[in-house]
Amino acid sequence: MAEVVLRERLGESGLAERVEVASAGTSNEEEGNPIDRRARAVLAENGYPVPPHRAHQVAPGELARYDLALAMTEQHARALRRRAELDGSASSAEIRLWREFDPTAADATDLDVPDPWWGGIEDFHDTLAVVESGADGVVTYLREALARV
Repeated sequence: MAEVVLRERLGESGLAERVEVASAGTSNEEEGNPIDRRARAVLAENGYPVPPHRAHQVAPGELARYDLALAMTEQHARALRRRAELDGSASSAEIRLWREFDPTAADATDLDVPDPWWGGIEDFHDTLAVVESGADGVVTYLREALARV
């Protein structure tokens, strides 16, 4: 859901041609699966395009291709840092939490985006709201980073 929302926000901001957006998991649990039907429904209901997507795990060396990796949870961020260390690419991608860019994140000690997987459709709506809340901050950060290049 974050990939879809970020792509849309980058398009609206005029940065879509300058920023590559991709998503990957930290485990292979969902490898090859399409976007969750509930996520698809919530995105479509909220006016987002739902492109074809197949889940994949962050591959060895993949982080070296990116300047910024946005983790949804602290556990994911730790897994990405371990992957970068194993690859020897620790300095390639800056690893940050999505909610670091969310002005509504009330508790800076818990910046995890809620995982709706085990819940119902309402949990996907809640997660979309959190993702949307952080998306503008991500775009602002990227605009500033691109201005420094």
